[in-house]
Amino acid sequence: MANIVAIVGRPNVGKSTLFNRLIEQRMAITDNVSGVTRDRHYGESVWTEKYFTVIDTGGYVVGSEDTFEGAIRDQVAMALDEATVVLFVVDTMTGLIDLDNDFANVLRRSKKPIIVVANKAETFERQSLVAPEFYSLGMGEVFPISSTDGSGTGELLDEVVKHFDDDGVENPDDGIPRISILGRPNAGKSSFLNALLGKDRSIVTDIAGTTRDSIDTHYKLYGNHFILTDTAGIRKKAKVQESIEFYSVLRSLKAMENSQVCIVLLDAERGLEAQDMHIIAHAHNAKKGIVIMMNKWDTIEKSSKTADQMKKEILERLAPMNYMPMIFASALHKQRIFQVIEKAMEVYENRSLKIPTSKINDVMLPHIARTPPPAVKGKYIRIKYIMQLPTPSPTFVFFCNLPQYIREDYERFLRNKLRESFGFEGSTITVLFRKK
Repeated sequence: MANIVAIVGRPNVGKSTLFNRLIEQRMAITDNVSGVTRDRHYGESVWTEKYFTVIDTGGYVVGSEDTFEGAIRDQVAMALDEATVVLFVVDTMTGLIDLDNDFANVLRRSKKPIIVVANKAETFERQSLVAPEFYSLGMGEVFPISSTDGSGTGELLDEVVKHFDDDGVENPDDGIPRISILGRPNAGKSSFLNALLGKDRSIVTDIAGTTRDSIDTHYKLYGNHFILTDTAGIRKKAKVQESIEFYSVLRSLKAMENSQVCIVLLDAERGLEAQDMHIIAHAHNAKKGIVIMMNKWDTIEKSSKTADQMKKEILERLAPMNYMPMIFASALHKQRIFQVIEKAMEVYENRSLKIPTSKINDVMLPHIARTPPPAVKGKYIRIKYIMQLPTPSPTFVFFCNLPQYIREDYERFLRNKLRESFGFEGSTITVLFRKK
């Protein structure tokens, strides 16, 4: 993340639309409602073979009725501090207003290279209005663009890359494990991320739905480098009424799909609820590694047996999805939070574990001989050979004479024996049957 471009400006000037344009993905949520973006939002981009990180920020405003106003300003200040280049986005439709001038004074104090971006300049008429108005800011050349259709962004990026210190020829995300943090609203996901980082990476309040976008953070621990993704809370579809929350949930599910391991946060005060099971089922069906973090453990009155008893009850309810580790932690008091990350890295390693074919057969065939598949319609099923496929998650093929007669309970038996013999804690195991 040597080259960082921060997109800043007042609300509703099109910062998130420009962010999506630069990273060529619809990652940030965009809406005509002011204040949709709250946290710093990171994405990766490349121009003329130079890779760089783009930061989307919330709209800078003073004296509004927005509960998050102060926290958003703090997030903008952090983005300015991190940035190599700052894109100051203004709006050609509304023109220069007092808030733009006030924010320009804040930017001048940052002493970073600042490029004024006059957005929403889709027509020649709006482009012609750029010169007299926005040049009065005294911040150098103004670049008229349309973040909606992309016009003018090539010239803007040509100017941006001039300020980079190096060529940035390598994609910073190549080969880096991705871990997503999932859970219901108010389970403590953003608090957990902030506790790990030791700073306010995400805005935290008691208001459900504070986090809207899925937020990536590069993180290092004990020599391991990976990307943590804080996500919006996922709740029942019937309870999602606002369009912004609908897209927040979609972003959360997309972040889950893009990750290798999911940390699912449960609220210790509420225990395992139906929506928690739905979230875990989403990750299970997507064949992701899973770690359960029982958050807010500090709020529970407990004895020495409380954790073991609760873990047993929860795993029984999750069966057959009961293969994932569970850690009792507190994001507020930073209790066992690093154990959660260590366990997530273990699950990542387990998920990519490859077992030699000879070892699989030496271990599994004796189990099968002792407990063969039940006969169906007087026909005996004989499993002759087993191999692991080169897939992202553990997948095993069992070659047999009558694959169509293998029952679901015997599939579970084989998965349990594979897990018992080779580990794979926290990882789904897919079992396939083919005719030999």
